[in-house]
Amino acid sequence: MAIRVMLVDDQVLLRTGFRMVLAAQPDMEVVAEAGDGVEALQVLRATAVDVVLMDVRMPKLDGVETTRRICSDPNPPKVLILTTFDLDEYAFSGLKAGASGFMLKDVPPGELLTAIRSVHSGDAVVAPSTTRRLLDRFAPMLPSAGKQPQHKELERLTDREREVMVLVAQGLSNGEIAARLVLSEATVKTHVGRILTKLGLRDRVQVVVLAYETGLVRAGGHG
Repeated sequence: MAIRVMLVDDQVLLRTGFRMVLAAQPDMEVVAEAGDGVEALQVLRATAVDVVLMDVRMPKLDGVETTRRICSDPNPPKVLILTTFDLDEYAFSGLKAGASGFMLKDVPPGELLTAIRSVHSGDAVVAPSTTRRLLDRFAPMLPSAGKQPQHKELERLTDREREVMVLVAQGLSNGEIAARLVLSEATVKTHVGRILTKLGLRDRVQVVVLAYETGLVRAGGHG
């Protein structure tokens, strides 16, 4: 079954370009479009969508607030934020709002297609190291910045799971974590899955955000 994609951007020309790229893929279908966040929310009520490509700067309702509202629904589509700048406060806010990642608007078509497929399969498409750079820059905006309180939810984790969470937040891949802890990659993947389940998180990006918010990892440093 084709991945059902929705394009949300106030620039018609940009939507047309994305639509042409996606239409050429046998496993993708553009099922909806919207020019602003308000329209996007209305369309989503009546249309089944798997992945939303979301612009951040739009009239009426910006992409961050639109993402927050979409992700607060039960079984929401995955959201990919589209931004002009790599280290962008909108990208940061979008991740906090529940997006599964962000891409630059001028990303090569092949990378965009890979990102859509990755998000659809449940992966985060922002490298944790990129998320970490974002958080290092915008950590002062976090509600708990500087206080570094521990989160009661973290008490659900075993010592090993907490150890894995710190390494995920530091930007290490499963393979790198396996090498660091002398574990199999499959075991690391299992630990990451348990961390997501216990903490009610969707993906690795949210693991990184929570690790910062709780003080498990500090901006510019390690846990």
